[in-house]
Amino acid sequence: MTLRLSSILLVLNAAMAAESLKPHPKAIANIHPPGEVDRPEMVQSCVSDSATLPGIVVDEMDAELVGEWQYSTHTPPYVGLGYIHDMKAGKGSKSVTFTPALPKAGWYEVRLAHCYNVRRSTRTPVTIHHADGNTKVIINQQQEPEHGRLFRTLGTFRFEAGRAGWVRVSNEGTEADKVVIADAVQFLPVTK
Repeated sequence: MTLRLSSILLVLNAAMAAESLKPHPKAIANIHPPGEVDRPEMVQSCVSDSATLPGIVVDEMDAELVGEWQYSTHTPPYVGLGYIHDMKAGKGSKSVTFTPALPKAGWYEVRLAHCYNVRRSTRTPVTIHHADGNTKVIINQQQEPEHGRLFRTLGTFRFEAGRAGWVRVSNEGTEADKVVIADAVQFLPVTK
């Protein structure tokens, strides 16, 4: 009971901290009320303000959505207001593209944020468009991300300054009975 109450308070505090944030206008609204989470112990790993994270972070609120994606806060952790998922529908026709405004050219470690559990896709395709071309990786969103239980490293890539690079999460080739999660992408400058 105490864990449930503290989880509700943490979610409500995170919601109030993110009050100035606006959900993506193309995303379908969250169907879960505040505090309704499946893993209360994970609420403490949520990051309500992406500006507190190092590097350049692009949240789903600033991403380009293709197809219908739905907000959720049901499975923490997440960045900002929550995360979006493909609703197990439109397989092969949906994507979310995160485009950073990079202050300078150079090498960046690219990390993807996503919540994880057995309802997630085990073969989510992610494409990184960088200065040397495209790199596609397949990730298992059932596995716990290694950075704060929230971010997974996709690799280190060279990018030009500005908005030439991007990261795209797709639901192409994913399981019909599993959801694809898109939350945030972090670009961390690296000295090579």
